[in-house]
Amino acid sequence: YAYFRSISMIASLGAVVLFLGGWRLIKYTWLPIAFLVFAVPLPGRFYVQVTMPMRILAARMTTTLMNLVSGMDATVNGVVIDVIYKGRPLEPSLNVAEACSGMRLLMAFLALGVAMAYLHYRPIWQRIILLASTIPIAIFCNIVRVTVTGFIYVLADPRYAQGIYHDILGMAMLPLAFGLYGLIAWFMSSLFIEEAEVSSSDVSDIVVRRRERPES
Repeated sequence: YAYFRSISMIASLGAVVLFLGGWRLIKYTWLPIAFLVFAVPLPGRFYVQVTMPMRILAARMTTTLMNLVSGMDATVNGVVIDVIYKGRPLEPSLNVAEACSGMRLLMAFLALGVAMAYLHYRPIWQRIILLASTIPIAIFCNIVRVTVTGFIYVLADPRYAQGIYHDILGMAMLPLAFGLYGLIAWFMSSLFIEEAEVSSSDVSDIVVRRRERPES
């Protein structure tokens, strides 16, 4: 019930703004108020139900990529990856923990997408595409993070795949996510160019003058 108490506080804030400023003020403030939802942690049970499929997906994709390396044999069981490298099994097995589910990156990037869609002047369909693109971008970046962590664990020193090094690698995914988001925004801006509408009054103001030829 703690989650719903926090949501009710946000709703109460919206009601206060509506009471003091009316519908005219709420028209400009409803999204900033609703944006506070991203500051409320998700319920624990719902969080686990959402993150488990993301952890399984990251584990499967990481296993597929690790099997592309010569001499490396990886098998996945749920969120646990067993690796045999050059005939030697690695212990302990790789475990895609809850912190590696990518949920935090997804929520942070989804909040960024909402803010960018609200602040940037774009057609509504482009805003929807940019907002929807935050989900696959966050999932992709998390798969990259888990895969790089797995290769560091196998090919380098396992201590560099945990602790502060693991956190630094997670923060390094933010520039990658921003770059992909900016690439999609640039692509849509370059591919679709809106033509300026010309009214009939503007057409009537255009005078085409023919240059008179000099008499010979």
